[in-house]
Amino acid sequence: MIRNLFFVARIAIAWFVALLIVAAFWSEIPLLGRLDLPIVLFTFITLGLVVTAAFSHLRRVRMIAGSETESLGNRQRRQVEIPFEAGEAFDLLEAAIRELPRTEDIESARDSLQVRARVQRPVNFTDQPMGKWHPMYWFGNTRNQITATVTPTNGTGSVTLICEPEAGAWSDWFRVDDGSNLDNANAITRAIARRVAERRRNEQAAAAQTATEKELTVARLNLLHAQVEPHFLYNTLASAQYLTRTDPARADEMLGHLIQYLRHSLPRTRDELATLDDELERALAYLEILRIRMGQRLNVQVDVPTDLRGVRLPPMMLQTLVENAIKHGLEPRTAGGTVWIRARCADGVVSITVADDGEGFNAQTSGTGIGLKNIRERLQLVYRGQASLAVVANFPSGVAATINIPAPAVPPATPPVAAGTMEERSDV
Repeated sequence: MIRNLFFVARIAIAWFVALLIVAAFWSEIPLLGRLDLPIVLFTFITLGLVVTAAFSHLRRVRMIAGSETESLGNRQRRQVEIPFEAGEAFDLLEAAIRELPRTEDIESARDSLQVRARVQRPVNFTDQPMGKWHPMYWFGNTRNQITATVTPTNGTGSVTLICEPEAGAWSDWFRVDDGSNLDNANAITRAIARRVAERRRNEQAAAAQTATEKELTVARLNLLHAQVEPHFLYNTLASAQYLTRTDPARADEMLGHLIQYLRHSLPRTRDELATLDDELERALAYLEILRIRMGQRLNVQVDVPTDLRGVRLPPMMLQTLVENAIKHGLEPRTAGGTVWIRARCADGVVSITVADDGEGFNAQTSGTGIGLKNIRERLQLVYRGQASLAVVANFPSGVAATINIPAPAVPPATPPVAAGTMEERSDV
């Protein structure tokens, strides 16, 4: 209450002193100076209107802020912390100011992270009795101005917001802004808070969608394994059963490769990556089993440098490409063919290629594409657009599928080379 009375008294005293000066000049005017009543009435009427406008200002501030003691002045300052880097904070701030009602003459400088604008006051506040003859409008005009600056601080943006009348600071002694600048400052602060919350909701929704997509991809991959692996296991066990009667040594060899294949096929956690060496051992065990079944119809050539065998990648990708090469490329051919497995590193990218000289892109042998689709989705989820799968025709026949993933920043430890019977060459 004392602060309110001091605020009203400050404006009333300023006007009283100004009116005393006017009365002194009035008294010096010939003839009119002898008439005291007009100047006395003018003084009391003016002071009454000024005090009334000041109390109106207090009530307006109380309505906006909930308490008239929050800020009674015409000029408002806010310090707002935006949890984004300075450029994003500037874009958010500029958009909030542009959407403020009655905003005009907006000037923004992205390099200096500053925004300036002018705002017309609402008509219901500026349209007072007596119009422009009202003493509260004898100084300055009815527009406000906004100055906002973003200061970069530790990866975030600190906004300094100033809302004030367009008139000079001296006019604050003679007039009030009816709380319009307090309203503008609060509106911009609310807009920033709303936009930050909206950005957070979008990020959470995107994260939830990514997690859902990842779960769907894993589910589809598990379904694919459930469809492929039993078929492969049944055929392998049936072949082993037959070989135990006709060729026990080859049956024992087939079962050994099957154990090796199953050992590398143990379930992993959904986020765990495998090494290229582990994936290669599983693929070679799979191919060895098939070579026992297919005989001379299947030839395998491997060219994977030892320094790349520690590279980590999502599990079962290499296996899927090898299975596609066999199922859609070589098995339909009576003469069989060759499967090449090759890995190279260049320009920060590790390329893993599985190629064959089989049927190629033949409509009769093409599958549903579920395996390749799963590989692309998993690469997107794990590497966020920094990895890819390319499937092209091989020359003179067949298909070459290449997985490109970012090379590790530190060269991986070189694991021991797995013992095997596959022929190693460098030509694919």
